[in-house]
Amino acid sequence: MTLLRVEKLAIDVLRDEGAHRLVHDADFTVAPGETLAIVGESGSGKSLSALAIMGLLGEGLQVATGAIHFDGHDLLGLDPRRMNELRGSDIAMIFQEPMTSLNPVRSIGHQLTEGMRLKLGLSRKDAQARAVELLTEVGISEPEHRLRQYPHQLSGGMRQRVMIAIALACKPKLILADEPTTALDVTIQAQILALTSRLCRDHGVGLVLITHNLGIVARYARNVAVMYGGRVVERASARDLYARPMHPYTRGLLSSVPRLDLPRDMPLTPIPGAPPDPMQVVPGCRFHPRCAMADGTCAERVPALEAHDAHEVACWHPDRSGSPIRKAVA
Repeated sequence: MTLLRVEKLAIDVLRDEGAHRLVHDADFTVAPGETLAIVGESGSGKSLSALAIMGLLGEGLQVATGAIHFDGHDLLGLDPRRMNELRGSDIAMIFQEPMTSLNPVRSIGHQLTEGMRLKLGLSRKDAQARAVELLTEVGISEPEHRLRQYPHQLSGGMRQRVMIAIALACKPKLILADEPTTALDVTIQAQILALTSRLCRDHGVGLVLITHNLGIVARYARNVAVMYGGRVVERASARDLYARPMHPYTRGLLSSVPRLDLPRDMPLTPIPGAPPDPMQVVPGCRFHPRCAMADGTCAERVPALEAHDAHEVACWHPDRSGSPIRKAVA
């Protein structure tokens, strides 16, 4: 059963000189209880894709082509009133920075119960009781006391737990987590990811985990989609992707992250250069200016996402050797 299916999603930004494409033909699916990680550098289109699913693209942005199907609904074909009914109840989002996502002048209790009263029709008393249960479930001590506090009185990890509780409050079927561990230390990152993954699995909630760090998703994601320059360049199960990455960009990401399953003396290899400006038109494969394997074809033609065994990869020269991660880029 597929809960979410995104097909050929293209997102444009509108400028005086015309439309410029930021996301090109993104494809991915999520099943109930499954965690899909969307990985890529800043500007790769990860967050834009999530905002398109939520119907929250900002002014000047629009979905140009494609389809977003969620639990039998065509989200792009829904009127704003129906989309607002689904948003927050059936589909929830954990935003990147809880300090700016939480209202600084509203108590934690107000922000946690507001959605339950509006979406579920709970009384003030029942919503308060449910809020205490949620804070307990996400590991916050003294939940009754925390409900009376304000965001600035909580630590970063606690604010992120509150965001998770708010996302779960109306019992959604799908949660989009946009960089949920930004600005948290490594220990708290692991706790937040483990908590989010466990709660979604226990409740049968589909989870889309958006991150720039391949190193933190290996333990929690079932499937991984790697984005670069607005395109999905590789898609596979987490086990297959980490064991045998095929796209030079994916191999470059893994080469730059310390791994316990590789020799200690193997040096980390950073990817040279910088990601392309989203507003810059790059002919051919957008990764070719940074890729040691690029040739004339890469600079002229855009590779399609094609199946290779358990992988789907968009590359003219995918690595089929299955060799350990070594120097994948120049």
